[in-house]
Amino acid sequence: MASSPPSVDQALLDDLVAANRILYTKNIVDGLGHISSRHDKDPNLYVLAAEKAPGLVERADLAIYDLDSNAQTLKDRRPYNERFIHGEIYKARPDVKSVVHCHTPSLVTFCVCQVPLRPLYHMSGFLGRGVARFEIREFAKEPTNMLVSSPQLGASLAKVLADKQIVLMRGHGATMAGQSVKHAVYRAIYAALNATMQMDAMHMGEITFLSDEEAMKGMDINDRFVERSWALWKLEAAQKPL
Repeated sequence: MASSPPSVDQALLDDLVAANRILYTKNIVDGLGHISSRHDKDPNLYVLAAEKAPGLVERADLAIYDLDSNAQTLKDRRPYNERFIHGEIYKARPDVKSVVHCHTPSLVTFCVCQVPLRPLYHMSGFLGRGVARFEIREFAKEPTNMLVSSPQLGASLAKVLADKQIVLMRGHGATMAGQSVKHAVYRAIYAALNATMQMDAMHMGEITFLSDEEAMKGMDINDRFVERSWALWKLEAAQKPL
């Protein structure tokens, strides 16, 4: 008989519930989209809600999956079709502890044009590591519904992401990686904000982007202060009615 997976730290479960609500209140996700975390006790497992609108996710909805994206708990619940995004990134990137997938409009705009998404200010310095682009037609033998709904497509996405922290998916959305749930949420929020500001700035004329060195220094300093923003976002999300 297979052993049960180890229990997940309660604080991590609380963070995942809060993250779902924060991403919803910040308009990063709507009824679709998802966030996961690598298991805190077993790196070969991860935690992701069973299929549910992110803003409605509660502790009881959080399931444990292996890295092949097979449910180890809540097996009677329907999983997200695109859970393979999470499992395959965790396989390929031992440094990644959390993954966000979203269809944020400002990011989708950059998915379908050749204008590169680049950091405008220190808050989005992480974009200076590069923004990967995933063209699903390069990896699928036949036309798809654009969803990364198989291990093969998930592995292809993870390969394209490589050592970067965000990948734009043509005609679909974006996926972000972070060293914690809080960092992944931070990157989703500020990638979307940067995209909106960059589109606005493009109407005004030539843009002065951060240099590579400025971007890396900005990323370094902001990664140290994620907790400050997280505390505010968590409070806002808790107080905002659905």
